[in-house]
Amino acid sequence: MTTTERDENHAPGRYADVNGVRLYHETHGSGRPMILLHGGLTSGEMFAPILPVLTAKHQVVVVDLQGHGRTADVDRPLDMALMADDVAALIDHLGLDRPDVVGFSLGGGVALHVGFRHPEKIGRLVAASAHIRRDAVYPDMLAQQGQVNGAAAEYLKDTPMYELYQRVAPRPEDFPRLLDKIGEAMRKDFDLADQVRALRVPTLVVAADADMAPPSHFVEVFELLDGGRRDGGWTGEGRPAGGHALAILPGLTHYDIDQSPLFAAVTLDFLDRDR
Repeated sequence: MTTTERDENHAPGRYADVNGVRLYHETHGSGRPMILLHGGLTSGEMFAPILPVLTAKHQVVVVDLQGHGRTADVDRPLDMALMADDVAALIDHLGLDRPDVVGFSLGGGVALHVGFRHPEKIGRLVAASAHIRRDAVYPDMLAQQGQVNGAAAEYLKDTPMYELYQRVAPRPEDFPRLLDKIGEAMRKDFDLADQVRALRVPTLVVAADADMAPPSHFVEVFELLDGGRRDGGWTGEGRPAGGHALAILPGLTHYDIDQSPLFAAVTLDFLDRDR
């Protein structure tokens, strides 16, 4: 494989030049629009097992984020706020009318930032397995994340993540660079509590019951959205005023929730209810 970027005509989706990134996306199905955002070191292909369910009544735009999948990296850090701006620019580029935004892990964090930064552009928001403080992650996982860098590329050659990148990336030789950038991003401290507290987009917080952070963390996120503070009432009058909700999904982990029928079911229930 040479360093020349692959022929884009061979990709099943399209590219949009937005916000300084040549952003790869695929559109599936028809109906109310939904933007679907993948986790770190993967691509939109990760949602293949649940995509048929999501597209039954929705037009689903599956995006490959900066440096992932078929979207080549650019000269900037992997920053969730910047990637949220990419998504907002894609919404404008495609002329979508307030699509819902659904994201998992890294994509869940990007989805939250779309809600923080561009609430007028979207309808509802689903953030799955997206912690809002770095120290919410279990200590052993933080230690592993702290070791992610380009030097680890050689040890990942037998993994699905490496296989995917080599198969679809415009510049397969950039895999160590992606590891460097995502490792740097994971080592940065952050706390999004104030932004979550101010969120005005109806939001579903989703997590596995054995996720990368404990269920209690995602309950804390729900509490920041005025959830879990009182009885909901016979007619739901005590539920969060902003239309927010929480789902802790049983029998799942951070590594299989994105492909679970349960994740698809709670997502669609939240997005389609009362609309």
